Amino acid sequence: MIHIVFNEVEVELMQQVQALDESLAGRIIQIKDDYAVGPVANIYETEGYQARKEWWEKLLEGSPYKDQADNVDDKLAVHHLIKALEEDETETVWIWMGQNQHDVCGYYWLMPQLREFQGRVMVLYLNNLPFINEKGQIFYPSWLSEIRPSEFLKAKKLARPITLSEFEVDPDEWAKLAQEDAMVRVLEGGKKIVSRGNDFYDAEILKHVTADWQKVSRVLQNTLHRMKIKTGDVFIMWRIKKLIEKEALIAEGDIHKDWKSFDIKLNSSEKRSVASAEKEAEPS
Repeated sequence: MIHIVFNEVEVELMQQVQALDESLAGRIIQIKDDYAVGPVANIYETEGYQARKEWWEKLLEGSPYKDQADNVDDKLAVHHLIKALEEDETETVWIWMGQNQHDVCGYYWLMPQLREFQGRVMVLYLNNLPFINEKGQIFYPSWLSEIRPSEFLKAKKLARPITLSEFEVDPDEWAKLAQEDAMVRVLEGGKKIVSRGNDFYDAEILKHVTADWQKVSRVLQNTLHRMKIKTGDVFIMWRIKKLIEKEALIAEGDIHKDWKSFDIKLNSSEKRSVASAEKEAEPS
């Protein structure tokens, strides 16, 4: 049994689950890239893969993760996965995903590469399913990491083989997204992913910027904490810098050095437009 997860925290989580249930013992593989953002055109070809790699390298400049770009090699991870399936015909794969665009886009990216192993690939999509939290309350998680390890013992019963129909339809869905090649992809329910523009998160960022100077790291954390449709800090920081380039925000300090080297505030004209938008939204 090989388990596929899409977030680093879930590797340790699955290890805890395996400690509670030996029947789930097996190798854990993390698909590390975030396929919900960035270019995905021709992603299975060298040209498309390289274009995406260069895009991430540009975004990672000045970030706390600038030295980690080479640690993400999902192509190699899938190569080893396929090799394991070819060498052992009894081996199975369990794909675990929560109801969020990060996991679902990772699933869509993975699917076409496992088509020949139909019948040996299981999926556990924990969408719209109730779980019990530490306070004994029912809740509906969006991410696997929100679920207690003990709750996974019930969740495993939901594992089912990915059907032949899904192996035919889902790769077409991913091909459509790759052809659109938008910078943002969001989940609209079920497994429906829709493409959105580069500026999809800009309004969310602007909510947390004021007319007074703030550390950009504070704006970043407030945005990440409060936003409903989640994305990563690297992407949000990229959009903050784009808003500075567009003069919607004003920066003080070196925006190219690191994430602690500059402060930001609203441009006065942006402040007026935000105030005007809020006034128009007020009931008459």
